Amino acid sequence: MQWSPVFECSIGPDGEKTYRVGHELVDEFLEFASVRCRPSTVRAYAHDLKVFFTFVDKQPAEVTPKDVLAFIVGQQRSGRSVGNVVPISDATSGLSAATVKRRLAAVSSLFGYLVLRGDAGVTANPVPRGMPTRRSRHRGQRGVPLIKGVRRLPRILTADEVELLLSSFRTDRDRAMAQAMLLGGLRRGEVLGLRLEDLRVGERQLFIAEGKGGHQRQVPISPTFFSVVADYLNAERPADAETDQVFVVLKGPRRGQPLSVDGLDEVFSAARARAGLTHGTCHELRHTCFTRLKEAGMAIEAIQAMAGHRSIASTRIYLHLGGDWLANEYRRAAEAIDAQANVGVAS
Repeated sequence: MQWSPVFECSIGPDGEKTYRVGHELVDEFLEFASVRCRPSTVRAYAHDLKVFFTFVDKQPAEVTPKDVLAFIVGQQRSGRSVGNVVPISDATSGLSAATVKRRLAAVSSLFGYLVLRGDAGVTANPVPRGMPTRRSRHRGQRGVPLIKGVRRLPRILTADEVELLLSSFRTDRDRAMAQAMLLGGLRRGEVLGLRLEDLRVGERQLFIAEGKGGHQRQVPISPTFFSVVADYLNAERPADAETDQVFVVLKGPRRGQPLSVDGLDEVFSAARARAGLTHGTCHELRHTCFTRLKEAGMAIEAIQAMAGHRSIASTRIYLHLGGDWLANEYRRAAEAIDAQANVGVAS
């Protein structure tokens, strides 16, 4: 093997995490990505690139489209877990299509960076844009995707499950974080990124300084959230905390420091176990929020703005999560058709 890919994470004095894979060019790409992407994205890049180069066993400049296609086949045929990702049965015996697509995106981003640099011996991105078809060849289009994705409806929590989960949290801090997702639809990273100045109590809104893709937005949220977060700030948050992050560690050597993603995940995992729930992730709480808002009659365009979706296509999925929406729309249209058909018919 020409080099041995690794997955390393080091923590600096300021708590900032740096990820390394063990190759100069790849590590420089991760450093570049760290100033324009969220830490979770850089971590995923490092993990996925480690998996890719372990498979292809080549220097970056030696990778060809054939290697990439072989990697796709290998991932989709893999019958065992790779890293911290487990295989699922979804038209293949290997990893899910979403996981393989994410790994390809990481590889494509790396080689796009290397091509742009111009000094890495890489002149073209080896990740194909798609499988060409007869029509796409003549029109210069992308063709069919390399990986056929399966778009699934996300799971949501019932009202009883929401009540069970909220009652299983042991602190107002944890309940406030859950309510930010359930009542405001915030992402996990957006909850952890809230600063004290982002709590717009008078306006009953939250300011999201760094949403997905770096986009900012203001999110209206129920007074219930502000009531719980006020109890947390008054009784639980250490008075000597030096950070302006809203949610901090309450005990131990990191007391008063910003709560980490791992810390939040640990809190929610323990709460789900106490509640006896087999699901209820942070993203499912976000999905639950927007599904309930749609069921209550909120316009899909308003939900798009609240969710921070750049495309309305990402928001339309909530039309299908409410159990009665499609049936009610069909019933309304069918009644109109029947009424038109019966015009002029003697009773």
